This record gives sequence, structure tokens and C-alpha cells, in this order.
Amino acid sequence: MNQSITKLITNLEKNNMAGYFVNNNEELLNLISELIIKGSSVGSGDSVTLEDTGVFKFLRNGNYRFLDKFNPALSKEEKRDLYIKNFNVDTFITGTSAITLDGKIFNIDGNGSRVAPMLYGPKQVIIVVGINKIVENLDSAIKRTRQIAAPLDAKRLGKSTPCTKLDRCIDCNHKDRICNDFVLITGQFIKNRIKVIVINESLGY
Repeated sequence: MNQSITKLITNLEKNNMAGYFVNNNEELLNLISELIIKGSSVGSGDSVTLEDTGVFKFLRNGNYRFLDKFNPALSKEEKRDLYIKNFNVDTFITGTSAITLDGKIFNIDGNGSRVAPMLYGPKQVIIVVGINKIVENLDSAIKRTRQIAAPLDAKRLGKSTPCTKLDRCIDCNHKDRICNDFVLITGQFIKNRIKVIVINESLGY
């Protein structure tokens, strides 16, 4: 664990959040199995990181009541109902757009269904983040998210926003715009409600 990650975890703790470091997917899944009680309810946000590390597969196949938003059989109304249920789960697990060295979590969201449960509701929030998401400060977090993560995510979602063609954000007003909610989490009232797991790999956008 290098000096930057040590600094990040120390600052998360100062902000009343827990920080963990793992080297690989195996260590990640072992830690998640320790943090999430068997048989408990688990919701999630969109996350390429969680997909690529096998976390979603682990939750589907494990002894958890996983609210699987990725079920293709879900109607638009059923998916919205699931989003509302995420506020009352035991654990909400997600990735993040960026995290600053002073222990602040930054996200840009399209409709708020990912960031809203991070802010309020679930008893526990677990955020999994690759080392590529660690940035110096808030300005760097916003720049990284808008100019790197958002265009890639818009492409993944099949949007027709200008960034999908330009590979950069121009602060558009397109109907498919996914940069609608800018949310910075700087701390928590409830100690360790938010737990950040840093994995020693470059993951997601």
C-alpha cells in the first residue's frame, strides 16, 4: 500500500468513513463476504468496476437477497420500484466516479438512482474503487469524471450525446445528457456507514 492510498484511508477515517485496501479480486470478494451479512438485502448502482471484478456475479450466486436491477425482464416501472426499494436495503454497493486524497467521494449521475441511496437510506454503503479513480482534489475529480468517465459511460449506455463522438465533455444540453447530478460526499454522521474499498487495479471509467 503506497503513501497516497495510506493518506486516502487516513482521511476517509477523519471524515467518519471506513477505508480498506485489497490487492486483487479474490481479496475483494473475501472482504465483501465479511462486510455483508448472509441473508441480508443488497442493492446496487450501475458499475463497470463491480461487473468486471465479479461482484455482481458473487451477489447473485451467494446467500443474499440481491435486488438485481440488471434483470432484462424488468419493466421500466419495476425498475423504478427497485430503485425506491434501494433506500431500505441493508447494504447498497456501488462504484464511484472519483475519490480525492482528502477523503471525499465525487459522483456525476444521470437520474440520481445511484447517488441517492449513497446519501441516505441503506444501513451500509460499500464503494469499490480502482486506483485510477484516486485524484488530488475536487477540481481534478470533476475534470476526470466529465472528460474521461462520462464520455465512456455515455457510449456504454448507447447515448447520442456530443461527448460520444468528441470523446470529451462540452457541457451539452442534449436530451440524453447523463451529467445531471453532481454530488460530493465529504463525511458522514454515522461512523463507518460508508465503507470504501480500494483495489490495487485500474478499473471502470
